[in-house]
Amino acid sequence: MHKHRPLVKPMMVVTTSGYVVSVLGPYLADSKNNDAGILNHMIRNNTEEMRDWLQDGDTFIVDRGFRDSSEVLGDIGVNMEMPCFLQRGTSQHTTQEANQSRLITKVRWVVESANARLKRWKYLNHVIPNTQIPFIGDYVRIVCALCNRFTSVLSSGNAEEDQAMALKMLHLSKRTNELQEFVESNGLSNRTYSWQKIDAAGFAQDFPNLTDSEIRQLTLGVYQVKMAKAYTQEHLQDDGTYEILVNEDLDGIIGAKIQSRHVSSKKYSCWVKYEDGVVISWYCKCKAGARIVGCCGHITSVIWFLSHARHQDKPVQLVRDWSEHLEDAARVIDDSDSGEESSTEE
Repeated sequence: MHKHRPLVKPMMVVTTSGYVVSVLGPYLADSKNNDAGILNHMIRNNTEEMRDWLQDGDTFIVDRGFRDSSEVLGDIGVNMEMPCFLQRGTSQHTTQEANQSRLITKVRWVVESANARLKRWKYLNHVIPNTQIPFIGDYVRIVCALCNRFTSVLSSGNAEEDQAMALKMLHLSKRTNELQEFVESNGLSNRTYSWQKIDAAGFAQDFPNLTDSEIRQLTLGVYQVKMAKAYTQEHLQDDGTYEILVNEDLDGIIGAKIQSRHVSSKKYSCWVKYEDGVVISWYCKCKAGARIVGCCGHITSVIWFLSHARHQDKPVQLVRDWSEHLEDAARVIDDSDSGEESSTEE
């Protein structure tokens, strides 16, 4: 049992362009066949002669489920890069850890996109009868072969632009988060610190006015920009105001408290520093909020709304709220909704 239902697990080896090199299995989906166990089995048994096409110095980009494979890969001269684990007793990655993890996820997204391509095939996106188990592996290999032959390359950016971004990310990954140090050393997150809530629509116009492309230069990716719209919709008040925090003694620094996507009772405090129409630095209290290599979705929401959304002539298209088409049993019913005529005597 895996994910509360019986599953089988094919294992794919995918290049950074999205090309599927090999499909192995399917394997059982139980505790003894986790991701690391499957990869170790593949290497030790030299499945499909993997050791012949793996070269000394190659790098495997993996997620945290493969943490027990580092020794096996190291024995054959293959490096393993994996996002950092949160240290016991801490609630946030250090700037160095968060930066390092972002360098890895910037490359590894291709694997998730390759998996998503497979799920577009109806056969692989539905429950399959047990009688099909002997053929699942062959079907997955056929689908991967078709994707390799007829679909476009997943990572198809401009080589010079990609190299420039990579160099920028490597440079940023070695820096410290100066705004984090300022926030913590001056107690900006303490309740005793005086912050005034204001509507972002009336905030100072010296905050930079950025295009979508310029915002992506800060986030170093598109996912955070997409998430910013969802966070913005969540943060907007019923009257359409976007609440931010300012302090008259802190020129060029604004704050906000953005709702967590995962815990309804939790909000993350975040700060953005700017001057002369340029965003300089940021810091958020979420797990990855100390990173400098791009920024988290909470920070992106603040920057995106202040620098772009509020300046648009037409309302910016946010994530559609489909709940407007549903009835709400918790809605308070007043006399006007009861359908009965009032009998007021004069």
